[in-house]
Amino acid sequence: MRGILTMSLVAAATLACNSNKGSAPVVAAPTQPQAAAPAAPAGPSITGKLLERIEASPYCYLRIQTAQGEVWAAVPEAKIEKGAEVTVVNAMVMRDFESKTLKKTFTEIFFGTLAPAGGAAPAAAPAPMPGQAQGQPNPHGQLAQPVEVGKVEKATGADARTVAEAWAQKGSLKEKTVTIRGKVVKYNAGVMGKNWIHLQDGSGEAAKGTHDITFTSAEQVAKGDTVTLRGTLRTDKDFGSGYAYAVIVEDAKVVKK
Repeated sequence: MRGILTMSLVAAATLACNSNKGSAPVVAAPTQPQAAAPAAPAGPSITGKLLERIEASPYCYLRIQTAQGEVWAAVPEAKIEKGAEVTVVNAMVMRDFESKTLKKTFTEIFFGTLAPAGGAAPAAAPAPMPGQAQGQPNPHGQLAQPVEVGKVEKATGADARTVAEAWAQKGSLKEKTVTIRGKVVKYNAGVMGKNWIHLQDGSGEAAKGTHDITFTSAEQVAKGDTVTLRGTLRTDKDFGSGYAYAVIVEDAKVVKK
């Protein structure tokens, strides 16, 4: 009897093994908790006292008193009390931006995401810029990994300018060819059929935005490269969908030495 019972148990065990072959075990062994993925590096942030809040779905426009002066920022709709300390993270600047809803043009405004109380960066990605689909590259780019610029030697030639000179002389340089040498601090390829390049050379003032100039080009470069670009300087250029520039150099080509 015992022999029959033993054989029955062996057969049952064999049948069970065959039936579970190729499938996950019924009881999984305990595993160690998976480490959280490292957070993406935070972009530029703005911190200060909230002076004014304007609701204009899907955005909330904030006038903020910072240590450098008053600035406007736009974040996804949020309820914040006037006088509160706020921090806007992953901020991307837009110049001469017109809000159709508010019927107001902002000389300079930063689009980003409001940080939770305490100033910690949120896990969610910043809201898309006006006219930009979620996940679509933004021509302004983000300084996820800031590039060390230092002082870049000026290009040579009659049409050579520094970034600061291009901004200062924008009136007389409008529709003229300029050549600027600098370091690529932002680069987005294939947005609206163009490659978008931001150059800095160590000149200009960051607070006024005159330290950075945008180029559009069919040529490719890489972030961190030092390049010389030649193109046509244009002013007050509006591509629609909120992409407006006080100064931009279009149809730029890389100048080979």
